[in-house]
Amino acid sequence: MKRIEWLLARKEETVLNVFKLKSMVRENDSLAILIYGSPDPDAVASAMALRLILNQTEPLAKCVFAATEPVIRHQNAEFIREMKVEIQMLDKVDLREFRLIALVDGQPTFFGERLGAVKPQIVLDHHPCKSTWHASLADVRPSYGALSTIMTEYLLAARVRIPKRLYTALLYGIRSDTVNFERDVSLEDIGAYYLTFSRANRELIRRIELNQIPERFLKYFDYACQHRRRYRDRLIAFLGTVESPDACVQVADFFLRVINVFFVIIAGMVKERLIIIFRGDGYRRDCGSIAMKSFGDIGSAGGHRSAARVEIPLETLKTALENDLTQESVDRFLVQRLRRKQKAADKPDGQK
Repeated sequence: MKRIEWLLARKEETVLNVFKLKSMVRENDSLAILIYGSPDPDAVASAMALRLILNQTEPLAKCVFAATEPVIRHQNAEFIREMKVEIQMLDKVDLREFRLIALVDGQPTFFGERLGAVKPQIVLDHHPCKSTWHASLADVRPSYGALSTIMTEYLLAARVRIPKRLYTALLYGIRSDTVNFERDVSLEDIGAYYLTFSRANRELIRRIELNQIPERFLKYFDYACQHRRRYRDRLIAFLGTVESPDACVQVADFFLRVINVFFVIIAGMVKERLIIIFRGDGYRRDCGSIAMKSFGDIGSAGGHRSAARVEIPLETLKTALENDLTQESVDRFLVQRLRRKQKAADKPDGQK
């Protein structure tokens, strides 16, 4: 175990970033840690780790966790409650009251206009960069399966005492963001998992994981079964209006377990956006690449080989569909967009 700690703590990039991070905090400082979307275990665990490192460097006078969306998934709400973490809504927080602004599990461009004139000094993420931005400390590692792995390295390099609750949060963050290592992972992810597994409250994680699907979501599974479209090993379904993106995620994860289904696209209308969730086996197709090539020109799109997400503003969708948002129209839109990408991929090199 000591050797794993040593290997995780000695990475030059991590050591330099921890030194820079510690040099940024001042006496009686204030810190706002921002999370894009609905807080998930990886983002929450990373926020907890960042707060601990800075707080043990110089005790913080004020620190807040803020997210752009409320916690929706039951498992995540229970996890956050057990971690004794309070997360506020970003639009209720005055960021001008905080000297240090940090983003975890996200990048400045993800937030759109939500940050206003505020420029984050710290950005920690493991998603690919889609555009150019600047931060005093920017650590983005797409090769890592979870940001919790990076933060485990930070904690060890900073030589702080890690409490059992944080070990538990980091373990759950790694497990959830890699889907128990079904998605792309690095050797560092495996090492951090092994380390946190030996020191976490695994019984608590098991209890949280047992309860996954809210009963009210069952109607979405039924609707998807009735309206799904099957194309060989692909399955596509538009759920109509749903209460949260998590409904699409739950349905997509479920259908990926169906025999001979290796690629799933589930879409739903959430407030003023069309949310499209991609799930795959990570072997035959690259979900992130398909999402970007199929929908990147009309919405925000991206992700990993086995999981991706697209968000299209309602007004943009109405324009594309000439205000026809019926089941048949949206189904046709999804299929045509995906076929367009496939046709482009089938063309010989140099052909336009």
